[in-house]
Amino acid sequence: MSTENEGTAVPPAPSAPPVPVDSPAASSQAETAQHPPTAADPAPPHASSPGAPSSAVPGSAPDSGWPPPPPPAGPAQPPAYGAHGADGPGVPGGSGVPGGGAPGAPWGTPYQQPQSPGPKRGRGGLLAGILVAALVAGGLGGGLGYTLAKNDDSSGSTTVSSSDGGGDFKRDPGTIAAVAAQALPSTVTIEAESSSGEGGTGTGFVFDTQGHIVTNNHVVADAVDGGKLTATFPSGKTYDAEVVGNAQGYDVAVIKLKNAPSGLKPLTLGNSDQVAVGDSTIAIGAPFGLSNTVTTGIISAKNRPVASSDGTGSQASYMSALQTDASINPGNSGGPLLDAKGNVIGINSAIQSAGNGLGGTSQSGSIGLGFAIPINQAKYVAQELIKNGKPVYAKIGASVSLEDSTDGAKITDTGAGGSEPVEAGGPADKAGLKPGDVITKLDDRVIDSGPTLIGEIWTHKPGDKVTITYERDGKTRTVELTLGSRVGDS
Repeated sequence: MSTENEGTAVPPAPSAPPVPVDSPAASSQAETAQHPPTAADPAPPHASSPGAPSSAVPGSAPDSGWPPPPPPAGPAQPPAYGAHGADGPGVPGGSGVPGGGAPGAPWGTPYQQPQSPGPKRGRGGLLAGILVAALVAGGLGGGLGYTLAKNDDSSGSTTVSSSDGGGDFKRDPGTIAAVAAQALPSTVTIEAESSSGEGGTGTGFVFDTQGHIVTNNHVVADAVDGGKLTATFPSGKTYDAEVVGNAQGYDVAVIKLKNAPSGLKPLTLGNSDQVAVGDSTIAIGAPFGLSNTVTTGIISAKNRPVASSDGTGSQASYMSALQTDASINPGNSGGPLLDAKGNVIGINSAIQSAGNGLGGTSQSGSIGLGFAIPINQAKYVAQELIKNGKPVYAKIGASVSLEDSTDGAKITDTGAGGSEPVEAGGPADKAGLKPGDVITKLDDRVIDSGPTLIGEIWTHKPGDKVTITYERDGKTRTVELTLGSRVGDS
């Protein structure tokens, strides 16, 4: 299995990792995968203070030393596409996906518009460490259409029409058609373009009446520094927009419409903690630039550990994702994943894909493995971005190995740049954790690797109390700690 984007092939994907669950029954849903050696514990920016540069040790990084360092070479990992579809799957900086792989493969940014004049649009690529998922972006340049052949039928056929016109038919509440009709007016297609002309298309949805739109970070990343952003509603009305804040680690961003219209109707946010495997899902987005597309499926799994890279080799995103088989393709990134009642339960962010792309764009399509950021986490991140303009991450204050593992998250002997692996006075230090300890559970969630631990910690907020189960010298121990915080991505 492999993923491709913008003509750059992504390395073959190994089997997906198991879902961390603490029961034999649940383990049947697990997938096996290799975890890309990368950075550190779920601390956002750098080790000690935001903005402090950090050079990481291959296979590890300090908890507070976010973002993670470039991954060392190793076995190829399965890339995941960011749902918005411009950049496409690939290796950050041409160095390869975490854990190794073919160099030069980009990942999940907005879908690049094929055959479009001017600078080539496209950037980004999503690679999952535990499960490498590709970000899906979107945008379609030129016309994609179809022709209905007219049959010259002289045989005099007779047609029978229904007495009820399609437009007069009343859809009952709770039907897919009714949910789509209610949600579509509050969903937008986002066009992001950098000052150099690079960019792509993604999706977003109305968060509040003030004109804030929630989407993926990788959808708007090209327009963060002096770029151009527009948001188009299904009605055809287009508004200029600006980035209010973006969280690279969470892969969440908030933009705001300029001269926002009155009467905006925010989508109702559901409770992603209450979602169950088998629940119906509805996804809205702009796959391959086809705006306002509605697809359906179910929740295939919960708490799926997925890691991604921004394509630079220096930063990664982690999520404990909702998995769905609703069709998600490049261009869907940032769009809402709804439940059967029309409540937002997640933000479509990545897919695992295989194939040769569509229309010569080299961007692969859906194979029924889509991943969404749970809305409970995304809501918290969006509120922080609106309030402060910067993300706030929870952390334990320890450097963990991101090398392939199924045994747990091991606290490294050395932190990034030779720093201490356990932050002095941090949560892990206060709890008595030491280098060499292997964390196997966070509360009741089984931890099989460093990336899984990061994704799980980031589902919490700073100040939350969690129970850590770890192994030391062959003995299992348990300790409670209070999560610390880190502000910003860099």
